Amino acid sequence: MRSHLSRLPDLTRRAALTLAGTLLFIDLLAMLYGVAMRYLAGGAPIWTDELARYLIIGGVMLAAGAVWVEGGHMRVALIERLLPRPLCRLLNLYQWLLTLTLAVAGAIFSYRYAQSVSMFTSQGLGISRTIPVMALPTGFALLAWQALWHGPAPLPTLEESSS
Repeated sequence: MRSHLSRLPDLTRRAALTLAGTLLFIDLLAMLYGVAMRYLAGGAPIWTDELARYLIIGGVMLAAGAVWVEGGHMRVALIERLLPRPLCRLLNLYQWLLTLTLAVAGAIFSYRYAQSVSMFTSQGLGISRTIPVMALPTGFALLAWQALWHGPAPLPTLEESSS
């Protein structure tokens, strides 16, 4: 049972990245369709811009937790390299607690906001605004989930190549 639980964060990470990649691919198709219609028909349907915007936000939010765990986000680890080991562990704990707190707060507040806009519909797609806005609490919840499973361990850093 423990081995299945230890694989859960990795499976969640892979699923989130796969879904985010799929959303970004669909986004690319929607943008290409919009550009083609703009040049071929003289104007693109209004829904293409709106769909592209929602898909970009959804893809980024779904991938945020997985990218955080892999250390693929933009961050400078200069301080971590200069601090002694005990202070570095304390800094890692602080970063982890801050990330976890902000992700949980972001999930809660963005969920409340998503529910508050349920009566409004989007102009181009004609769907409830709650549907695309739910990408925010979902992304923040996935970030909190990944951060919780990762723990206060140091994040991987991307090193510069010395070519």
